[in-house]
Amino acid sequence: MTEKNGKPDENCLEDLQRDLRRFSAVREWDQFHTPKNLAIAVSVESGELLEHFQWLTAEQSANLSADHLAKVRLEIADVLLYLVSLSDKLGVDLVAAAFEKLEINAKKYPVELSKGSAKKYTDL
Repeated sequence: MTEKNGKPDENCLEDLQRDLRRFSAVREWDQFHTPKNLAIAVSVESGELLEHFQWLTAEQSANLSADHLAKVRLEIADVLLYLVSLSDKLGVDLVAAAFEKLEINAKKYPVELSKGSAKKYTDL
């Protein structure tokens, strides 16, 4: 990882992709990390994340205990790791794709029509 002040730069996606490749390679897991399997893994981990919120009220979900938040944090990390691996495997620049999608959403949800509304763009 890129070092800043003797600590890893935890905000560098390229470093994360490289470390994930290395992590999988030394374990010989690349044979299992097909795009299909990685997409399934993203969904499975997303489901595990959802379990933490399943029976909570909106207020409870916004005020997790430190212990609960620590567990949620790890599930979020699992989702991210599989998503980064999937994008890497498919050659998708994840950050560029996210910015592109944000631009698309800005057009689908113009402020004057969508501000304060939870409606889908087709219903605006």
